[in-house]
Amino acid sequence: MIKVKFDDFQVEQELTPMKVGPIKQVDLVKYAGASGDFNPIHIDVEFAKKVGLDGTIAHGMYIMAQVGRLLTNHFHLHQIKTFNVKFRSMTKIGETIICSGKVKKKIDSEKKLIINLQATSESGDIKLSGEAEIQCE
Repeated sequence: MIKVKFDDFQVEQELTPMKVGPIKQVDLVKYAGASGDFNPIHIDVEFAKKVGLDGTIAHGMYIMAQVGRLLTNHFHLHQIKTFNVKFRSMTKIGETIICSGKVKKKIDSEKKLIINLQATSESGDIKLSGEAEIQCE
């Protein structure tokens, strides 16, 4: 990815959204293996039900990673200076997630963009919200 230029973006400009899913159990098993997070609420359906869930739920960090992919689809990895999120609700097997971003602010003196981020289900349930700081050229 080519580094983006500051003047290529305007406040309120939306990033091209990215759809992920529907999320399958195998996605969570693969993520558990890659991350080392084998919490049984993510990979063991019977355990998840024993603790009061309808079934397994996606790792919050798996959803955050998908939003990270949205960022790297639009910006060079080295331009992403901060990336923070707040987890808002659980993601269940079968849900499709839409990752989106919008330019919140431009800091002219530093050539930085502040991007609002969100991951939502197709029904509009907010899974996470956050912000990233992008250093432009």
